[in-house]
Amino acid sequence: MSAATFDALAERILARLEQEAPAHDVDIVSVEVVGASGAPTVRVRIDHADESAPSISLDEVTAETAWISELIDEMDPVSSSFTLEVSSPGLSRPLRRPHDFERFAGEQVSLKTRAREGRRHYTGRLVGFEDGRVLLSCDEGDVSFPLEEVASCNVKPDLDPKPKPGKGPGKRKAAGAGRPAAGEKDAGPEPGASKKDKAAGGTSGQASE
Repeated sequence: MSAATFDALAERILARLEQEAPAHDVDIVSVEVVGASGAPTVRVRIDHADESAPSISLDEVTAETAWISELIDEMDPVSSSFTLEVSSPGLSRPLRRPHDFERFAGEQVSLKTRAREGRRHYTGRLVGFEDGRVLLSCDEGDVSFPLEEVASCNVKPDLDPKPKPGKGPGKRKAAGAGRPAAGEKDAGPEPGASKKDKAAGGTSGQASE
């Protein structure tokens, strides 16, 4: 499969999951299809639909994986076998919708465009979203991109911020999207389902790292 085919497949799966997600109080943060064409990996990142809730936990991700796996198997989107990975958004949370760019305004982000020539990668402070464009403040100045030209955009966590005046040196956990709630571990990729060829029949669980 080509990159364009993988992207189209991810969009198809995303659209179907977004239809079902409200019934489970889940937000489908992103879907991507990567790996070899003969045995691709489908990565689904989820969070609570309630934005005021703590970041989704490992146990909650495990619980939600079942219906996501069943729904994708019903779609039968890939003729060959594939591996499903379901996880929390993590610290490098993907941003893709207008509301995402508004919600996380002020965060440092890494953005990649779909441009075929010239510069494609930008890093800077996310200003927001206005008139269908993603607004970014970089060292060299302010830039903006039509949403359809943004290939990917991820929060860039500050893992080693400078101490505030009057505070001693030391590290603290990064602020921003995808941070685990107090006392919880970050929910990494969870065991998914690997669909076997139709000739073999059925599904089998496959752990993902």
